Amino acid sequence: MKEAATAYPTSLRDYLGGAGESALQQAYQIGRRALEAGTGLVALADIHHSCLRELLAHDVGIDERNRMLTGAAQFFAECISPYEMTYGGFREANTALRHFNEVLEQEAKRIANALHDEAGQLLVAVYIALQNLCHEVPAVQPHILKVTQLLDQIEVQLRRLSHELMPALLSDLGLVPALRYLFEGLAQRSQLQISIEAVPEQRLPRRVEATLYHVAKEALHNVVKHARATAVWIRFQRKADSICCCICDNGTGFDPASIAIRQGEQGFGLIGMRERLSVVGGSMQINSGGCGTELMISIPVEN
Repeated sequence: MKEAATAYPTSLRDYLGGAGESALQQAYQIGRRALEAGTGLVALADIHHSCLRELLAHDVGIDERNRMLTGAAQFFAECISPYEMTYGGFREANTALRHFNEVLEQEAKRIANALHDEAGQLLVAVYIALQNLCHEVPAVQPHILKVTQLLDQIEVQLRRLSHELMPALLSDLGLVPALRYLFEGLAQRSQLQISIEAVPEQRLPRRVEATLYHVAKEALHNVVKHARATAVWIRFQRKADSICCCICDNGTGFDPASIAIRQGEQGFGLIGMRERLSVVGGSMQINSGGCGTELMISIPVEN
């Protein structure tokens, strides 16, 4: 900000004085360095406005005034061109990420169908083979019974994993029923108490529901794997232009900054969660310490 405020007036005067292409190159460099320093467009526009106001404070003719305004506009346009290119790159990356997530969802649906249908057919074949074996060798029947019981458990788990991966409930009935089904399975496997509070009264856009489902699933898997928690609360709040979701646990907590420095965020799946949210314009804030973790998720939603 300070560097831009110092360099901008001199370079603008040089350009208006006839320096030409070299001054425009300087304008580009000022914009590039301002972007790298985190200077916002509004701050840069304020600098431009202050310079222009100072230049036009002098009594000049109408033709000279128009020439200065035109030249200043060209200079400013060149200065903000790095911002425009960065925004264009971000927009292209966001489009590519949205397409990537759609591909992932299709692949998840394919795997879910394979788990449900193909694995189910193989299990049926195993059941039939075991029954035939019992008829041929009656002495093995007690052992076959134990194997069959294990296969029953595998079938139940495969069916549940299939639904958790890409639940039909999500598209048919919405976010909350799909989350309740997910919570039921996690609670059975981990003895974790999970509750939902203040659920949305109406269906949300499909993309928003899918994003919240997958982010909540990743967050809960983190709780089971890392937090040593006994309870989790998920609370929704609908605002005028957004849906907010708060996921809290009573576990040991962690330091988000140290996790990011030590291993990036990969170990906690936070990068994937943030990327999913960014595709729909959402954000996530992590509050954690010695008495649990709180994820604050917000996604814009049009009324």
